[in-house]
Amino acid sequence: MELTLHQLTKQFGSKTAVDNVDVTLSPGVYGLLGANGAGKTTIMRMICGVLNPTSGSIRINQHNIQDVGDKYRSGLGYLPQDFGYYPDFTAKEFMYYVAALKGLSDKQTKYNTRELLEAVSLSNVANKKIRTFSGGMKQRLGIAQAVINSPQILVLDEPTAGLDPKERVRFRNLIADFARDKIVILSTHIVSDVEYIANTILVMKNGRLLLRGSVDEVICSIQGMVWKYTVLEKDASRIQEQFCVANLHHLDNGAVELRIVSEDMPFKDAVNVQPTLEDLYLYHFQAQ
Repeated sequence: MELTLHQLTKQFGSKTAVDNVDVTLSPGVYGLLGANGAGKTTIMRMICGVLNPTSGSIRINQHNIQDVGDKYRSGLGYLPQDFGYYPDFTAKEFMYYVAALKGLSDKQTKYNTRELLEAVSLSNVANKKIRTFSGGMKQRLGIAQAVINSPQILVLDEPTAGLDPKERVRFRNLIADFARDKIVILSTHIVSDVEYIANTILVMKNGRLLLRGSVDEVICSIQGMVWKYTVLEKDASRIQEQFCVANLHHLDNGAVELRIVSEDMPFKDAVNVQPTLEDLYLYHFQAQ
């Protein structure tokens, strides 16, 4: 299976939200990184058929998704950033409602609902109204509804928002299992979530695809640009104004160890250290 974005462009008036993106996706997890306004949500909405491109095309196995129509949409799962729900539905009723929209049989609906509510730890509140749920519980329900039809393409926009660390680990494991023969596109500001489970990183900036590769490959692009430097506590604030400081760690002796992202050696005694995906994000988006 291949999902191909060919010269994909989306304009809103004079603003170009997605600018001539070319990429082909095959089964695996794709981590979509970028600052607010980079075009991530717009590209996800086009993949899900919520928005039409201004120009270019999206193809599934060489067929335009607009021509494939309902058959394409039936193989989609989508969790938007602003997930809408019916507060007076119970969790089970909402899952049944989404299953009906996607044309699942009664037998498949019951089985999938039971399995998925168990997987996201909501089986004990399956008959509780959604308006009584916490933000994290609603987000877990959103993840469950997105995969109720066992989609071939799963699009997740900020799926771990509102989840605590334990829930995020559970989510990452679920996605890793689910994605073995499917295309999963995951956008998040929590860089560690992407770093753990993505096969491929896609970095977007100003509507364009800036970088594509494995975690190691994209991190290599800033090799030699991350530094460790120890200063007196009184000097730390001044240095933070001068440089992109990725981390600040107070030592027992009153000194402060800084992690600085800079193309040039910031200070004579600074030591090069191995970059991370978070360093890469800060390098490209520190000013946004």
